[in-house]
Amino acid sequence: MVQPAADFGRPGAAALLKLLAPYPGRAAMAWRVALICALTALVTSAYGTPEAAISAYAVFFLNRPDRLTSALLSVAMLLLVTVLLGLVLIVAICVLDDPVWRVASIALLSIGLLFVTSASKLRPVGAIVAMIVGFALDKLGSVPFGEVATRALLYVWLMVAIPIGIAICVNLILAPSPRRLACRELAKRLRLAARSLNDPNAARDGLAACLRQGDAQIGTWLKLSVVEGSSVRADAGALKQAVSSTLAILVAADLAAHEPSGRLPAAFSAPIIETLEEMADMLDAGGYPVDIELDLPADSNLTPLMRIAVASLRDAIVGFAAVESEAAPAQSPPRRGGFFLPDAFTNPDHIRYAFKTTVAAMFCYLLYSQLDWPGIHTCFITVYMVSLGTTAETVEKLTLRIAGCLIGALLGTAAIVYVMPGLTSVGELMGVVLIGAWLSAWVAFGSPRISYAGFQIAFAFFLCVIQGAAPGFDLTLARDRTIGILLGNVVVYLVFTRVWPVSIAVRIDATLAALQQQWMRLTALGQTTTRRAQAASAMAQYGALAQDLALAHYEPSWVRPAPQWIAERQRTLAELGALEGPMFLLAERSTGDAAIGAWLRRLTGAASPEPTEVGQTIRPNPDRKDATTDALTAAVRVALINLGNARLIKLKHGSSGGATKEQNTHEPT
Repeated sequence: MVQPAADFGRPGAAALLKLLAPYPGRAAMAWRVALICALTALVTSAYGTPEAAISAYAVFFLNRPDRLTSALLSVAMLLLVTVLLGLVLIVAICVLDDPVWRVASIALLSIGLLFVTSASKLRPVGAIVAMIVGFALDKLGSVPFGEVATRALLYVWLMVAIPIGIAICVNLILAPSPRRLACRELAKRLRLAARSLNDPNAARDGLAACLRQGDAQIGTWLKLSVVEGSSVRADAGALKQAVSSTLAILVAADLAAHEPSGRLPAAFSAPIIETLEEMADMLDAGGYPVDIELDLPADSNLTPLMRIAVASLRDAIVGFAAVESEAAPAQSPPRRGGFFLPDAFTNPDHIRYAFKTTVAAMFCYLLYSQLDWPGIHTCFITVYMVSLGTTAETVEKLTLRIAGCLIGALLGTAAIVYVMPGLTSVGELMGVVLIGAWLSAWVAFGSPRISYAGFQIAFAFFLCVIQGAAPGFDLTLARDRTIGILLGNVVVYLVFTRVWPVSIAVRIDATLAALQQQWMRLTALGQTTTRRAQAASAMAQYGALAQDLALAHYEPSWVRPAPQWIAERQRTLAELGALEGPMFLLAERSTGDAAIGAWLRRLTGAASPEPTEVGQTIRPNPDRKDATTDALTAAVRVALINLGNARLIKLKHGSSGGATKEQNTHEPT
């Protein structure tokens, strides 16, 4: 579970190819999105609605892996757009006849909506909302007020309502239920644990990826399954316990697979692997295993780390779906805040983000208006799609979008030149849209590291090939729209790197401190499911923090923190990753183990009162009586502490040897 510092840089060609590799559910998601896009092209062609390419592109924002979230998101988006268009109509009545006031209203509404976007839970869709309002006011400015303008607003509503209606129908029919996805993810994790016990090298990356994903998405699916009716509350409670047990299985399997002195003999690993495979089959079938029996030999001849792995695997497997007793009151999770973030009205970065994005968008708007070049209006749309809170995120997104734009424009131009002239019907156009949408969705709904490129491929491709109610062949239109996308990207880069640039360094330090506090709080949690949920959240936070450190390389030199600063945070994060397994296993066996606090204080530079200094071998003290010896034998606790210390030694000295060579000096107990 240790992440080398070399893994924090930009992905190479091999890593990019790995990000494009298939995984369960990816092809189904791509085909579902492609089908909705093709049907959207059909309906918009039948009704002759304008901007059909944007209708097809909106599909990418309306779909999630499960059918309930997709349907709820679609309905919420339709209601939001309806309210916004009502707002646009009210504003248009007052300002439509005066170009100056129309431009001013676009700017003021943009600033207000973008501020709310940055400072509230509207962040995922707020920029799109601001873009719709500005784009609608712009379009209304080109038509006479009255019935024509009202009809134009109706077409804008249809532009969004058509893909929403099709998405709801297709998702309710084809998309899997939340419970199905939760069970499938648990089954995948159990099979990865079994594969790692059988062949550690074959499952190393997959095991680490599961630990970094956390359990939040699975927990959300289980809650939605109760709302949807695919799970009764009793099943949801058992499956929630299964999520908790799966985390313990993954951590124990990681220890047994990747620590030389923890690798299990075949007499132990074989029955565990067989049981895990059977459990995975039950989950794939839609159920979950209960009353599990696991017969293992006596562990008296195993090393301490082997005994830890066996005990953890046995306990988690046997009690896989057994709901924990409520004898001890559960720790109530921290109360969630309201609609606005805690620093919404104190952090100047929120209003600065709104102002910068609006300035970039209005520059593009005035540029194509004064040049009388409406074909590049996509620069205005692109500004809202690309801008993010920090410079690093904006530049990364911009880089991916430029690459995606060039790929999408190339595919779209090739389709116009070689495919479109031979098309004679809307059905054939649907086929072209289906293929382009599938390729884009395969990228967009894969890893977050490349997903933005997939969205941009779809945007550029649709703008090229969907030119109206019938197959179009206008290369000038495709050229202008591509130029607009590239122009919007350049403008955003110049504004966000020169005007109040926000480095991702501030967020990295805050997240790192919060991550250390998460592990510190873990020592005080007595209930197993609550403690494991906290550990899963911390492991997922580690992955997000590692991604932020990788994003720091995208910042220009005058914004990016010093290399030494990045190296120090990488080292601290790697040390936390090295200690995750030992801290989790210590907390599993004893509440409030002092060794965890000592490690964490050492990472922050504080003095450690415990004798756990790096490089010091801990020997059991038979005279010492504390909370740890009540639940864990001294030899096992010592093995875990020495495991953590040995991993820190490896990171400190860059040793190429095994992380736990000194573990072999302990006699089996």
